[in-house]
Amino acid sequence: MRTTLDIPDNLLKELFKYSQVKSKTKAVSIAIEDFIKRKRLERLASLPGTVAVEYDWEKEEQRELESETHEHKEHGK
Repeated sequence: MRTTLDIPDNLLKELFKYSQVKSKTKAVSIAIEDFIKRKRLERLASLPGTVAVEYDWEKEEQRELESETHEHKEHGK
């Protein structure tokens, strides 16, 4: 969607500094995406209740290693 915005120069300069992109469109898109992500996380964190997460990092690491080994064999490496 094409939109005309009046963004203060100091905010745009700082946005370019942190986003490391050259395009105004890309920089503003990154800022909007980040804002939406933060708001979604805030909303999620505010929900009542808790979630128990069991994460077996050793099992996950083994899966990754097996996957990498399989990919290398498929590509003749």
